Amino acid sequence: MKRWSMIFAAVITILLSNTGEPAAKSSRWGKDYFPNVKVVTQDGKKVKFYDDLIKDRIVLISFIFTSCTDLCPLTTARIAQVVDRLRDEIGKDIFVLSITVDPENDTPDKLRTFANAFYTGPGWTFITGKPADIRAINSKLGNKSDVATQHRNEIVLGNDKTGEWTRNSPFADIENLELAIRDMDPDWRDRRHVRQDALAADHNPHGLTIGREPGQVLFKKICAPCHTVGVTDHIGPDLLGVTDRRDPKWLVEMIMNPARLRANRDPILADLDAKYKGVRMPNLGLSASDASDLISYLASRTVQIEELRAQPEESHLHPTQGGSHHQHK
Repeated sequence: MKRWSMIFAAVITILLSNTGEPAAKSSRWGKDYFPNVKVVTQDGKKVKFYDDLIKDRIVLISFIFTSCTDLCPLTTARIAQVVDRLRDEIGKDIFVLSITVDPENDTPDKLRTFANAFYTGPGWTFITGKPADIRAINSKLGNKSDVATQHRNEIVLGNDKTGEWTRNSPFADIENLELAIRDMDPDWRDRRHVRQDALAADHNPHGLTIGREPGQVLFKKICAPCHTVGVTDHIGPDLLGVTDRRDPKWLVEMIMNPARLRANRDPILADLDAKYKGVRMPNLGLSASDASDLISYLASRTVQIEELRAQPEESHLHPTQGGSHHQHK
């Protein structure tokens, strides 16, 4: 766990260094700043970037490419968690944009397959377009590298109407990230009278808490965006009983280096890739101790849920594990 924690602590430290109140109003980021070029959505619709996707809107913007085997799927899954928490506002008051950093290869069809693995509702647009136009947009948003694998793993938050723009990390605590997005709306800021921890509690309907077990901490941070335990298949498969169904050595390899399993044409992983199209288990640089902690947590969580289910129905509530439920496969 230490290796993973150090990597993401560094990311969060850098990206959250200026994420208090939104930046002061600036005329630099507006209609004269963003390229108002035509881009193409995941549905093949041609729209103007500024006029149709940014103007007068509160937006959350991320950078992705569909063949990414590292953080793009996890970043997008984290955003999907936030979208689920903001579902009443998404497409009305708040809009999400995911911009490819690989426009030469990311066609609308590829973007649609990728998008549908995470979310199928309104308000979240994945865009591609002419490479020069997409690079110009990305550059204005601070992603200046032309190499897809070197894009910035961050999100940009903005309110075009007020001119407030800031950056944040998709790996921040989900409650704090939700608050950061809501804070882009000055009306919401003015009427906010509850403490941040109270709001976080209101939006944790399943009562998931972080205990001392390191595997539980890891699960919530990097697994829960795609997986549940004892609920239902989500972006990826539900993991109830996975430690009984799978060989321990296979589980360790799957957690530490799924790319190697994939390269070796592992039949189990091939079946999972075929079932959960559009997103693959990424390589996250987890250590052997991380894998051991996760497997231990999944085993103990399975036992806990099965014991609860064995009790008379009236004596307990259905056990659930944190995760968004806007889409079931």
